[in-house]
Amino acid sequence: MIYCADARVFDFWRLRRVCGARRGRKAAAGEGAEEMIAAAQTLSAACENMQFGAPVSHVYRPLQYAWEPHRAYLQKYAAAPKRALFLGMNPGPWGMAQTGVPFGEVAAVRGWLKIGGNVSAPANAHPKRPVLGFACPKSEVSGRRLWGLFAARYPRAADFFAGHFVLNYCPLLFLAADEKRCANITPDKLSAAEKKALFAACDNFLRAAVAELKPEFLIGVGGFAEARLQNLFGGGGAAIGKILHPSPASPAANKGFAAAAEKQLKTIGVWE
Repeated sequence: MIYCADARVFDFWRLRRVCGARRGRKAAAGEGAEEMIAAAQTLSAACENMQFGAPVSHVYRPLQYAWEPHRAYLQKYAAAPKRALFLGMNPGPWGMAQTGVPFGEVAAVRGWLKIGGNVSAPANAHPKRPVLGFACPKSEVSGRRLWGLFAARYPRAADFFAGHFVLNYCPLLFLAADEKRCANITPDKLSAAEKKALFAACDNFLRAAVAELKPEFLIGVGGFAEARLQNLFGGGGAAIGKILHPSPASPAANKGFAAAAEKQLKTIGVWE
């Protein structure tokens, strides 16, 4: 058992027994979604009362205020098993923070994934990072690039999700803000004590997801995600790899993310 910052118990092993109850059986259409939904709810509850100090000034929790579209994403696409699981870091301000879907660029979520749902305003939102849900006019570049890569190869989202799935490691968005500017803080930049509690909950969620989805390939979207996968699963089992992060802060991604990522996936063996 692992104790989170709010002193409640996150009983991973009990969750794993529930999620692994169907292990060894061929999944029917939609099977596995309820287990993934339960795992996401447990993760959200484990992180609910965690507190973060300076320089963090605002924390967005989309698994709470955007739970409806997130649940729809899991319900529609999280049927086990999956051949490849892609892992991102945490929500972006114009992506998952708006739609509840990992890398959730609004146009991609609404158009290709065909997911919608109610999104409420988070508590203590910063005025420079408003949550407008599916009415958000901004495009999350990372999400546009990642989902665009998948949509180019699989015009039908159902064909992609038949063998792939995308999750984020951490469900929280951290902002360091004042009246004039607002900057993202990635989870690796938190204090040691904050990371210990947060990463324990996120690690347990990821273990539960891998136990349920049984992927052959674990693919980190960027170095941070790959490192967490290696830390948890590097001892054997699924093959672990990495693709370039699609962030516009990456010069390599700006030179041609899709071509570079496709080449990496072919080299790893995920795609032919």
